[in-house]
Amino acid sequence: MRDQAEALRHMVSARDLDDAKQTRILTVTSGKGGVGKSNFSLNFALALQKRGHSVLLFDADIGMGNIDVLLGTPAAYNLFHLLKRDKSIWEIIQEGPGGLRFIAGGSGFKDLIRLSDEELEYFASEIAKLYGEVDYVLFDTGAGLSKETLRFIQAADETIVVTTPEPTSITDAYALMKMVKTMGQEAEFRLVVNRVGDNREGLQTSDNIRQVARTYLSLEIPLLGFVPDDAHVSKAVKKTDGIVIFIPRLSCVQRN
Repeated sequence: MRDQAEALRHMVSARDLDDAKQTRILTVTSGKGGVGKSNFSLNFALALQKRGHSVLLFDADIGMGNIDVLLGTPAAYNLFHLLKRDKSIWEIIQEGPGGLRFIAGGSGFKDLIRLSDEELEYFASEIAKLYGEVDYVLFDTGAGLSKETLRFIQAADETIVVTTPEPTSITDAYALMKMVKTMGQEAEFRLVVNRVGDNREGLQTSDNIRQVARTYLSLEIPLLGFVPDDAHVSKAVKKTDGIVIFIPRLSCVQRN
């Protein structure tokens, strides 16, 4: 399993590394659903692109993907077509608003909910072809820790864990990191607290998680920032428009 994850990061070894673009893999995950993870992933990707980086957003919520819905851009092809080998990795890349490139996860395909080892190996080899083509590959995973999500966490240069101040969200975010740690897997976790009422709530939530992780898991979890609760987000979702596009002046992540 680890060998395949390493392959995702190091397949460019056969290329001229001096000439190839250095691609970073970022995985966005959460302990539970409903924390705004996909909205964060979408807007984080859009914000990176607005800063001049080339980005590919990959909906890795396999079988339950919705990034294309949030973008308001129905995808002609998705992960299902790749794994069935009907289309190549290049053919399933779609373009959304602002020129954001994305790959849809495929929704409603029960065959995608659990992938075989052979399918995961093929998937890894296809994803590796993206190295040198973009600055960032951003994986938006499903909530919780599945076999597939673990692979994306293993493959990532950094894994962003999204939580909210709700107690169940905090508990599940910690549980996900604990499971990864107790399984002996390495991960560079980062924390984002979404839907905070104010800066104080964001800092209190992050401090609680980070302190517990430090004490019981011996993990230092840097805080990337927190995102204020904002009614404009639901308006953007209803308009199927990314919040960065809907309100260009909005800062997606506040740093402490």
